[in-house]
Amino acid sequence: MGKDSKPKDKGKGKQAAGSSGGDDAGGGGKGGKGKGGKSADGLGTCTYVKARHVLCEKQGKINEAYKKLQDGWLDNGDKVPPAEFAKIAQEYSECPSGKKGGDLGWFPRGKMAGPFQDVAFSTPVGATSAPFKSTHGYHFILCEGRKN
Repeated sequence: MGKDSKPKDKGKGKQAAGSSGGDDAGGGGKGGKGKGGKSADGLGTCTYVKARHVLCEKQGKINEAYKKLQDGWLDNGDKVPPAEFAKIAQEYSECPSGKKGGDLGWFPRGKMAGPFQDVAFSTPVGATSAPFKSTHGYHFILCEGRKN
């Protein structure tokens, strides 16, 4: 029964706060989801993640930004340097965090909801996710660290 109510909440309330930037994003979501999702993504000991992201309203724009990362690094099997990811975020991201190179800082499980949290906590440190859709548009994430 709890499973039915949580997805409805995470798709609306927390997600709206989740990608607005690092510091003002939904302070009330710290507890509930973390306990339920820990073992599902295989990262049960990780409670915080440090990430950068790019957000675009249109799929074509996010694909254009991601292609720059593919052409420069990903197609060669290389990791994208955070400074280079930051340049792409500054150029393409429509999120206020884009001005800071997409830097969201450290955030706990439960602060970002829905697909954003799932991708952030499942992307290996140093890796860049594939583009994905949320209620705010299209994103990709660079995971910079994990801690408890």
